[in-house]
Amino acid sequence: MLTGNIKSGIDSIWDYCAFGGLTNPIDVIKQLNYLIFFKRLDDLEIVKENEHNKLKVLLNLPSNEIDNPYFSKENQNLRWHKLKENGSSEQVFELLQKKMIPFLKEMHGDDETVFSKYMENAVFQIPNANVLQKVMDKLEEIFALPEMKDKDSLGDLYEYLLSKLSTSGRNGQFRTPKHLINMMVKMMAPKLSDIICDPACGTAGFIASSIDYIKENYRGELQKTENFNHFHNDMFYGFDTDETMLGISAMNMILHGVERPNLQRKDSLSNENQDEEKFSLILANPPFKGSLDNEQVNPNLLTLASTKKTELLFINLILRSLKLTGRAAVIVPDGVLFGSSTAHKAIRKELVEKQKLVGVVSLPSGVFKPYAGVSTGILIFEKTNSGGTEDVWFYDMTADGFSLDDKRNPLGKQKEDGTYEQTLEENNIPDVIERFEKLEAEKTRTRLDKSFMVPKADIVANDYDLSINRYKEVEHTEVEYEAPELILDKIEELEKEIQVGLAELRAMLRG
Repeated sequence: MLTGNIKSGIDSIWDYCAFGGLTNPIDVIKQLNYLIFFKRLDDLEIVKENEHNKLKVLLNLPSNEIDNPYFSKENQNLRWHKLKENGSSEQVFELLQKKMIPFLKEMHGDDETVFSKYMENAVFQIPNANVLQKVMDKLEEIFALPEMKDKDSLGDLYEYLLSKLSTSGRNGQFRTPKHLINMMVKMMAPKLSDIICDPACGTAGFIASSIDYIKENYRGELQKTENFNHFHNDMFYGFDTDETMLGISAMNMILHGVERPNLQRKDSLSNENQDEEKFSLILANPPFKGSLDNEQVNPNLLTLASTKKTELLFINLILRSLKLTGRAAVIVPDGVLFGSSTAHKAIRKELVEKQKLVGVVSLPSGVFKPYAGVSTGILIFEKTNSGGTEDVWFYDMTADGFSLDDKRNPLGKQKEDGTYEQTLEENNIPDVIERFEKLEAEKTRTRLDKSFMVPKADIVANDYDLSINRYKEVEHTEVEYEAPELILDKIEELEKEIQVGLAELRAMLRG
C-alpha cells in the first residue's frame, strides 16, 4: 500500500498538470505513464551497466557495452539522469517534446507488438517547460523515497493514479490490492510449463506477480532456450477493453522483463474471443457490472446457464478457456456463492459435480475500500469435465494486514526495514498460503477453526451453497447473569445514593 508521501507527491503532480491546462484525467495518466516508463528504463539500464562493470572486472571482459541496451549511443542524451545535463528546463522540454515519443515508438524496431500498437497514437502533451520540470522533479523525489524500493510500490502507484479517474469503479472495475494478488499467485504456484491468462487484466497485476513468481522459483531453468522462449513469447496472456489499461499493462510487462506479452484489446465475453481449452492457469478479478444484453455475449457462454450476470458469465468463460487439468483462482462477489437463481445454482453445481472445486476463501468485506465495499470470495477450481470434488476447503479470512476502513492503513508494528510485524489476527494471508499448501492436514480441523474441509455430500445437501457461514460452527460460551431480583436491588441502592448526593448538592448551593 502507498504511503502518504507518495500519495501527496502524485497529488502535487496532478495539480501541476491542471494548473498548466492538462485537465483530462486520462491524458494526465498517459503522460505520467510515459515519463515513469522512461525513467524506469534508465533505472534498469543503470542496473545493467553496474552488473556489467562488476563482471568486466571479475572476468576481464574487453567490451564496455552492455547487451541489448535500451538507449543507443545516439540516444544517451535522452536518459533520465542525464537530461538535466542537457541545459535549461526549456531545452529539456524541447528535447523530450521532439524525441521521447519517437524513441518509445521505435523501441522494438519494426516488430508488431502490443507495445507498438499502444504507442501508435501517442503524443507528447505536457503543456510547457515549467510543468515538465515540476513533474520530473516530483517524480525524482517520489522514486528516491525508501518505500519505493518495494517491488510492489510501482503497481500501487499506478493504482493510485487510476483512482484519479472520474470513471473509477465504473462497470464493476475494482482494482485488486497487490497483496491479495500475490497471495492468490502463491496459492496457485505457477509452473514454468503453464500458459497463464487474465481475461480482464486491467494493469496486469496478476500477470506481473506470476512473472515475479516464475523468476524467483525457476531462475536456473529459465536459462534453457526452450523455457526462455516460452516465458517471453507464449506464457502470459491478458485481455481488456480499455486501451489505457492495456498501455499500462504493456509497459508493466516490459518493466518486468517480458518483451512480447500477449495483450489484446477485446471483450472476453463477446464473440471476438474464440479461445477454447488454451490456458492451464487463469487468475482473475473480473468486473461485476451487473447485466449484459444477450446480443453482446458469446452464445457459447450461455449453454451452461442462461444469464446476463457478468460474474457468472466469466466463470463460464474461464471453464471454456481452460485446458483439461487447468486450474483457476477467481475473485467473485458473495452472491455467486449463495445466489438462489437458477443460473447461480447451475454454475455452482457445475463446479461441484462436473469439475473439481478445490476451495473457497471468504474475504473481508473491506478489502476493496475505498473504491467499493462489496463482499467477495475466491473460488479455486480445476477443470476435469468428469468431476473429482470430494472435500472442499473453506477459509474464513478476516484480516489482510490493513485496516478495513477507507484509509486502509497497515496494521501491526513497523520494523526498521519498513515492513510490518503482524499477528494472525492482523493478517491472515501467510496462514492462508501455508494451510492451502498442506490441504491433507486440513482434514483434521473442526468447523470451529478458521479453515476446514466440507464433504461434497454436505454441499449437495445444502443446494450447492458455498457461503462459509452455512458450514462454519461457532462455539457458544454459556454466560451466567445475576438474578433479576438482585440486579433490581442494586439499582435501587444506586438510586438512593444518587438522591443523597443531589440533596447534599442542593444544600451547598443554598449556602
